[in-house]
Amino acid sequence: MLLDAALPPAPLSDVPRIARAAEATGFAAIWTTETHHDPFLPHALIAEHTKRLQSGTGIAVSFGRSPTTIAYTAWDLAAQSKGRFILGLGTQVKAHIERRFGMEWPASVTGKLREQIQVMRALWDTWQNGTPLNFRGEYYRITLMSPFFNPGPNNYPEIPIYIAGVNAGLAKLAGEMCDGFHAHPFNTPHYLRNVMIPAIVDGASKTGRIRSDVAVAVSVFAATNSAELEFCRQSVSFYASTPSYRPVLEYHGWLEVGEKLSALASRGQWADMPAQITDEMLAEFCTQASTPVEMASALKQRYAGVADRIAIYLPFIPGDKDRFWRKMAGEFNVKE
Repeated sequence: MLLDAALPPAPLSDVPRIARAAEATGFAAIWTTETHHDPFLPHALIAEHTKRLQSGTGIAVSFGRSPTTIAYTAWDLAAQSKGRFILGLGTQVKAHIERRFGMEWPASVTGKLREQIQVMRALWDTWQNGTPLNFRGEYYRITLMSPFFNPGPNNYPEIPIYIAGVNAGLAKLAGEMCDGFHAHPFNTPHYLRNVMIPAIVDGASKTGRIRSDVAVAVSVFAATNSAELEFCRQSVSFYASTPSYRPVLEYHGWLEVGEKLSALASRGQWADMPAQITDEMLAEFCTQASTPVEMASALKQRYAGVADRIAIYLPFIPGDKDRFWRKMAGEFNVKE
């Protein structure tokens, strides 16, 4: 099990310093999110200023982009990083795709994401091997690649693709055709073990693959003090208000809590939401420990057989808890 880090929402000028510190600390990879900033731009700097550290998008919103655009960017980052870049994609939810990105929400989420991945791999095959480009699907028809627009072969053409999800459909798709699966932070070990992992295995079996062919990267809520615990409570209440994430609550018998949180969110009563998350609920979502050794042990125990990679849902900020992070990385046997 590897320990990864999350890049904070920092300006690009801060990225080299953070990346160097993450590598020196002993993290296996550092992930960017698509919140305040573009998720791809930091990776050129991460690649330039590190030697061992992997980096990936965790995640980039695929439905807000053309698969051809993503393919070009990933191709360049794979070359720049000498094969250390991981392409992590997520669909986002309907409201954001339509009202924040101004794009159309598909009739089939898994169908469109499947085609996006197929298009990217077809493009990479064309650029690397000269295979004629002729993709024709329900959502995309990509058949034109003249020499003027062809970047040509790459020394690192095997680009890992991870996809993210909360529900079983995308987990099954990951098992079928992806290199990894990003478990959404709104998860519990029980839900992942009993719902998501079986879905990954089911998808993998359809294409002659096995569970170990799909790396499962889990972003986890973790707290070492009361302030961090309340941050986790607030974050859980925010995610739990999203209707498409309710299967997690339903699995645990907390569906009514999700409905209450959705109502509060629709009225803008954000401050009232954390109180809906009881200590019992929070214990399912959040790992609590006071020392890095205890935290590492607790995470390994909770996510054994589930996670191949762990990233704590707190951004890595150099100078903040440096000793804690170094000790954690050592406990997870991540070496420089």
